[in-house]
Amino acid sequence: MSLKEKVRGLKDHPLLQVLADNGGNPRTLVLIEPLWGIPYNLIAPFATLYMYTQGITDVQIGLILSITMVVQVLFSFFGGILSDKLGRKYTTMMGDFFGWSLACLVWAVSNNFWLFLVAALLNCFEQINQTAWYCLLIEDAHPKDLVGIYTWVSIGGLVAIFFAPLSGLLVSSYSIVPVVRVLYVLFALTMLMKSFITFRFCHETKQGQIRRAETRGVSIPHMLGEYRQLIPSLLKNRDVLKAVAVSVILYITNMVSTNFFGLYVTQRLGLSENFLALFPILNAAVMLVFMLGFQHRMSATKFRVPLWIGLALYAMAALVLIFSPVDSLGFVLLYVLVAAVAAALVNPRKDALLQLNISSQERARLNALIMASTIALSSPFGYLAGWLSSLDRRLPFVFTLVLFITAMIVIGRIQEPQVEEKSS
Repeated sequence: MSLKEKVRGLKDHPLLQVLADNGGNPRTLVLIEPLWGIPYNLIAPFATLYMYTQGITDVQIGLILSITMVVQVLFSFFGGILSDKLGRKYTTMMGDFFGWSLACLVWAVSNNFWLFLVAALLNCFEQINQTAWYCLLIEDAHPKDLVGIYTWVSIGGLVAIFFAPLSGLLVSSYSIVPVVRVLYVLFALTMLMKSFITFRFCHETKQGQIRRAETRGVSIPHMLGEYRQLIPSLLKNRDVLKAVAVSVILYITNMVSTNFFGLYVTQRLGLSENFLALFPILNAAVMLVFMLGFQHRMSATKFRVPLWIGLALYAMAALVLIFSPVDSLGFVLLYVLVAAVAAALVNPRKDALLQLNISSQERARLNALIMASTIALSSPFGYLAGWLSSLDRRLPFVFTLVLFITAMIVIGRIQEPQVEEKSS
């Protein structure tokens, strides 16, 4: 095959067709997502150590996490209201500015508990941004392309992971505090750039324009009161509840894996800490290969079977990790491989499934309500996983295995959403 034919074949790739068919907001937001993902992945491995090095104790770090989790729930409720009153576009820009640009500048100069707390509280504006951003991303897109759009969002985050080792090299050459301070300043600048591009190239969605007109003159306290009608309507919709249940389960399992995987493989399995930087890169590489090479070969309008297979693979991966022998790198690599394929199958579909089942008229506030509920329902399980880990390092992953099986049962009882060819 000639180079010209290869290029033509690449242009015909279904994922590229998704971007071609969904110009405007979806294409712009997908392409600028690395402006958030790259600096975030450079800083994330060292954020806690950055605080600890400057005298912030374990108890103070835990206190900051607890306070911000409460505030995140509150901000999630306001995210839907502001998305309706101000519009999806300007609420997204506000969340990016206060939640990341301003927060990162405060983190860059933080050297005591109170400044770190202020930065973390500013970062809670990200919960407002999340609701508006998802609406801006999908409301004017074709419903049949939602899996492809969410796949692109995942790809943007995965590409950013490959930059993570750069911060490790910088920290090993210099000390952690000055390196992370500079990275936070760069993060603030990239998010300012992201806000400008959003302002310049994104437009308010049709549903956003409708909701702005409907809520003009309606007070925020009155709109908060309307949650009393939204909550019962949400609880009566079984399809939405099942999709939310799967999202909560996956949120919890991700939280457990993020916080206890490194501890398990180093403290129980005896692997070197040097391998911890390898696993996220391997995970990202496998997911990218699957998403670019195989994802488009599966139906974008069928959800039950791919989700069930993905959850079954997650359960299989948990079993591999639980029964891994000591000093067996091969078992851990197999776990990473299987979990990566599972994530590639599950993540885009569980997000698309949720959006296809909720009312487009109340998407902003319902998304805000679901996000707040997810955080609130998941919060006790961090302590539970920690307690289980103190008894036996394997028990947190036994717990995730039970959750994956539960999610498989839920997925087996959902109905396939009716996907229209054009956006409503």
